[in-house]
Amino acid sequence: MNHCYFVTGTDAEVGKTIVSLALMRKFASAGRRVAGYKPFSSGGLGKPEGLRARDALQLQAQCSADWPYEAINPLTRAEMESAPPLTQRAALPPLSAGLRQLRKASDCVIVEGCGGWRTLLDADFPLSRWAVSESLPVIMVVGIKPGCLSHALLTAEAIRADGLPLVGWVANRVNPCLPNYCAVVDALRERLAAPLLGEIPYLPRIAERDLQPYLDIVPLTRGD
Repeated sequence: MNHCYFVTGTDAEVGKTIVSLALMRKFASAGRRVAGYKPFSSGGLGKPEGLRARDALQLQAQCSADWPYEAINPLTRAEMESAPPLTQRAALPPLSAGLRQLRKASDCVIVEGCGGWRTLLDADFPLSRWAVSESLPVIMVVGIKPGCLSHALLTAEAIRADGLPLVGWVANRVNPCLPNYCAVVDALRERLAAPLLGEIPYLPRIAERDLQPYLDIVPLTRGD
């Protein structure tokens, strides 16, 4: 069965990339051909070949096949802002074409969103609308910090209101000093109608860690 998931966050900087990479490794360890997709990136590093988003480069390196960078990250904010208003929407079909290309050659595609659920591609078009057009099941990353309970519940409501299934969520302990961490996670367990796929502890140099042991993909693969 071909799996494809859209990874969103309750905000920016909550750990979407590390969770996406961990999911890719987890599926690859289960014998699946895995690809990562960053349809839209908001920034980039200056490289001889052009701007390259750090998270897209990480996804590219984790793919089972050797995909060119443009196949992983077809659209950047700089490209959207430089396009004339009437042609900005014309940039959207390549996002879908790129996803179809990856899905044909993979057993699992992890699509990493940008920022939160309502991040805008242009003045009035959120990336979530593209995810809806592709009918992508959603995995939500919750950065456990003050205010995250409200952010998580509102994001989950918006996802369901848009007609997409929230198939799981991941708790990422971004604030090591939060005294009521366990209480917050328990409150989310009770209120989110989706399985908790794992808890990522606060770790130094977390981008270099193998986080597979902290995730469970069984709820995503039942029925295979």
